[in-house]
Amino acid sequence: MITRLRGLTLIEVMVTAAIIGILAAIALPSYFDFVTRSKIIDGTTKLGDFRTKMEKHFMDNRSYLNGAGCGLPDPPVAASDYFTITCGPPAPTATTYTILATGIAARGMGGFVYTVDQTNAKNSIGPSGWSPGLGCWALRKDGSC
Repeated sequence: MITRLRGLTLIEVMVTAAIIGILAAIALPSYFDFVTRSKIIDGTTKLGDFRTKMEKHFMDNRSYLNGAGCGLPDPPVAASDYFTITCGPPAPTATTYTILATGIAARGMGGFVYTVDQTNAKNSIGPSGWSPGLGCWALRKDGSC
């Protein structure tokens, strides 16, 4: 009587490994792009919040300045933030300002810079491989908003 062994052949294991490798090569870059785009929302949301506070300051004081600097202090950077928010450069005047969200390299956002000014003009610069968003905040590598 012949007993048949059960199990997988080497070819079957190699085919399975190749399929898993192909799926990983497609899925992982898409996943990392998705994670990066979700981090961008952190910066753009904070830019919008700070811009709203600057406009409120202007309505209360008729100036974007508070002494020699911006009307409001730059918000502190929390441990969960991916961007630092700063007022300027260029330096603010009584009627103009520019707010920058600069990506924190240690948190995977190095090279990203998003800006907005008093007219709500938006621009963005990304790291190598990202197209700039002219007139908008780019959310994808192709520069689309």
